[in-house]
Amino acid sequence: MYVAEHAPDHKRGFYTSFIQITATFGFFISLVVVLTTQSSMSPADFQRYGWRIPFLISIFMLAISLYIRLKMKESPIFSQIKAAGMTSAQPLKDAFAKWENLKRVMISLFGATAGQGVVWYCGQFYALFYLQTILKVNARTAAIVVAIAVVIGMPFFTLFGWLSDRIGRKNIIMAGCLIAVLTYIPIYKAMERAAGSNVVSLWSTRNAVTGAISLTAVTTNASGAYVAAKEATNPNVPMLVLLVFIQVIYVCMVYGPIAAYLVEAFPAKIRYTSLSLPYHIGNGVFGGLLPLIGLSVCATTHNIYAGLYYPMAVASLTFIVGSLFLKETHGTKIWDEVGGMK
Repeated sequence: MYVAEHAPDHKRGFYTSFIQITATFGFFISLVVVLTTQSSMSPADFQRYGWRIPFLISIFMLAISLYIRLKMKESPIFSQIKAAGMTSAQPLKDAFAKWENLKRVMISLFGATAGQGVVWYCGQFYALFYLQTILKVNARTAAIVVAIAVVIGMPFFTLFGWLSDRIGRKNIIMAGCLIAVLTYIPIYKAMERAAGSNVVSLWSTRNAVTGAISLTAVTTNASGAYVAAKEATNPNVPMLVLLVFIQVIYVCMVYGPIAAYLVEAFPAKIRYTSLSLPYHIGNGVFGGLLPLIGLSVCATTHNIYAGLYYPMAVASLTFIVGSLFLKETHGTKIWDEVGGMK
């Protein structure tokens, strides 16, 4: 929102897309830190204490981000509204108790951010889980595959942000959701072939104490019997990078324009309160639950592709709701409600 209010109306998608890179960049940095930590010690030492090191490093990153936030001033439009005495006295009531704005919130959630959240998580976190746990690709190799795909894909956030300034936010977000729904199963089948581990099913067990679910990838032996799959010995790494990269492109399509859309969708005096709910529920709940739901569905069905049903269903819902009810916002002059650009 801060960047959006500083950006020209005709370049808001492009400017805010640089901020959208940071979430994926943070994921990339976390992979690099984990890989570096693993390389600096034995597997036994990493299991014993080394896994804590990335978490400790993150404390310094938190301190830096907190320092930057405390040094920032209010966004320019909010500052002007505040100076003019136009701020909402009851932002929660105005945002969620009035149907006109609550309707915008719900349409933004189910018609934009819910699908965006699951596509974001599926293309990065679930892809890594699928490689490591289901396809039995070595954990280090899988992390390298995803890291390469992510870093190659990051410039496309700005491409789709720039494109949204020309053809609209809605068109790109809807296209990203639809293409993801239509291609996830073929992509993940291609990943299975590229891994070369011949995984055909899954066994699941539940820890009697914690209730945690564990999956065992299953293949067939020479006699056709089901046996636990071994680690993939010769995965086609370039092909796996390409297949994950394609998913990152979907991530860029839905996530690159989303910040500009959300800022333009709500009036300034309740903008922060209003956009927070669809953004955080869409990403934190719909997206954040994807690994857990995907794991549970795979364990229940024993189908190696069943974990994709949830993101496909949510992205389908977003495509339908968004196509019918989401309003195009690109070209919105957000300064007009406070008297024009200063």
